[in-house]
Amino acid sequence: MAQATKRIASAAPTAAAEAARLHEDRRRERNWKRWGPYLSERQWGTVREDYSERGAAWDYFPHDHARSRTYRWGEDGLLGLCDREGRLCFSIALWNGRDPILKERLFGLSGPEGNHGEDVKESYFYLDSTPTHSYMKALYKYPQSEFPYRLLVEENRRRGKHDREFELADTGVFDADRYFDVFAEYAKTSPDDVLIRITVANRASEPARLDLLPTLWFRNTWTWGRTGEGYWGKPSIAAEGAGALVADHESMGRFRLFVDDEAAEVLAKTG
Repeated sequence: MAQATKRIASAAPTAAAEAARLHEDRRRERNWKRWGPYLSERQWGTVREDYSERGAAWDYFPHDHARSRTYRWGEDGLLGLCDREGRLCFSIALWNGRDPILKERLFGLSGPEGNHGEDVKESYFYLDSTPTHSYMKALYKYPQSEFPYRLLVEENRRRGKHDREFELADTGVFDADRYFDVFAEYAKTSPDDVLIRITVANRASEPARLDLLPTLWFRNTWTWGRTGEGYWGKPSIAAEGAGALVADHESMGRFRLFVDDEAAEVLAKTG
């Protein structure tokens, strides 16, 4: 992302440069920690989103609702980035052509479903990050076969508390290396200029298709009937030419997301 009209560029995370960034941030000369890996792994099923009468957060907002309901107090996404107030968010969505839904967030078991309580049933790794998040790298392993949502729930529900947990790797979806390694890297050249690089590797011996949808969106703060700090007016995201999105927010200003790949299609949804 780039603020105003500045185009994004790469930044090499050397120790001396990072020390200088920490000094500037500590003295509040430049807000180097404004953007970071603050996007939640799982916002669904949390007490922050629970408005049920009996405080049953797992039942009130399960994973199945996350793709069609609006969060109020946060957002979630895969290998994502957002500002420290969670207003403008970026992450990726994936589709292997077999799943019934887009892979937009981590899947896991709710507290009552897991034989050892709540547990994320995914394969992902945080590989690197500097203290100011001037450089970050993460990896998500996405199966090429249909993601076994139902099997993970049913088998873990069947097992008792003295049994081992049933993990994603136990389902066989990674057999014969039939999966994609999806890497996300972020590098800052200034507090508000971030280079984003998404790299996908097919680990299987046969070709496989993957639809990749980098996504930029605002957390909804404008439909709750309140005004004041934290309840800003409705922002906007619009296409700007063939390779850019422009995002306007009354408390953040203007940011642009540029796409370097000329073959990529930029879409903007309003309403």
